[in-house]
Amino acid sequence: MPARMFLIALLLNSCLLPAPEAPGNVRMENGKVRVTEIDYQPGVPRPRYTRPADQVIVFLDDCEYQRTDSITGAKETRHRKAGEVIWHNKGEDAPVLVNTGSATYRTLVIELKNLGK
Repeated sequence: MPARMFLIALLLNSCLLPAPEAPGNVRMENGKVRVTEIDYQPGVPRPRYTRPADQVIVFLDDCEYQRTDSITGAKETRHRKAGEVIWHNKGEDAPVLVNTGSATYRTLVIELKNLGK
């Protein structure tokens, strides 16, 4: 019985952990920053997750994507230009995104670690 309880607790705990960022290639990481290049394929959704750190996102390509609000379910299309930079705070909800363009686009996600320490 204890083994069964352990497995159930493990399953429940894994469901509560934040989903990872879209698969990407870590380009650099040290104690202060992690830089990941992420490719967004057309029509492939990025799962929702909670941002693990403050993030600077740099768009490497022009793109168009649809974001689905996690609370209301409202869909919004956004357009970004290559070189555009946006900021997100640690702990923010990162909603489902879908690349609505016809080509893959790339971003650099720069996670800032240990700010204020």
